[in-house]
Amino acid sequence: MAVIERIPDVVFKTRVRDESVGGPNPYRWQDLTTQDLFGGKKVVVFSLPGAFTPTCSSNHLPRYEELYEEFKALGVDQIICVSVNDAFVMFQWGQKVGANNVFLLPDGNGEFTRKMGMLVDKSNVGFGLRSWRYSMLVNDGAIEKIFVEPDFADNCPTDPFEVSDADTMLAYLKGTEPAGVSEPRLAFVG
Repeated sequence: MAVIERIPDVVFKTRVRDESVGGPNPYRWQDLTTQDLFGGKKVVVFSLPGAFTPTCSSNHLPRYEELYEEFKALGVDQIICVSVNDAFVMFQWGQKVGANNVFLLPDGNGEFTRKMGMLVDKSNVGFGLRSWRYSMLVNDGAIEKIFVEPDFADNCPTDPFEVSDADTMLAYLKGTEPAGVSEPRLAFVG
């Protein structure tokens, strides 16, 4: 696992609502760069193995969504969830779990995740190459703090979820000791 100090330069392929497109699917492709997303901003980023997966859907994303206003009150401009999934999957997942504040950022080709040093093989569960679970505080592109789940490895037999959670990041921002991972926020049926 590489340790880097700045967010890597990447162009993300996203879809945005555009009423001028018309029809039942009024979205268009939009490229977003890391400068667009992180330049001049204080951003909390968390990355997870996949949309529509149990821990990601029941706790990881919903808890960041739930604590969004507390993060904003501490000077965070945006919360971004990154996953090695395409824009269509990320959109549908956001609709399903009610993500209204957290920006779901598709890393469909895994380029950002690879350049972060967080791309792992999860073929043992049929996922292929995905992101290891982590969170970080980024200030104008500089990584101030990163929480990486333990046991980083290809084909890890478990899915650790101990330090990349919203409560740990919030405690870090407040300068307090984390109380541990909260209970799941949503029931996951999959």
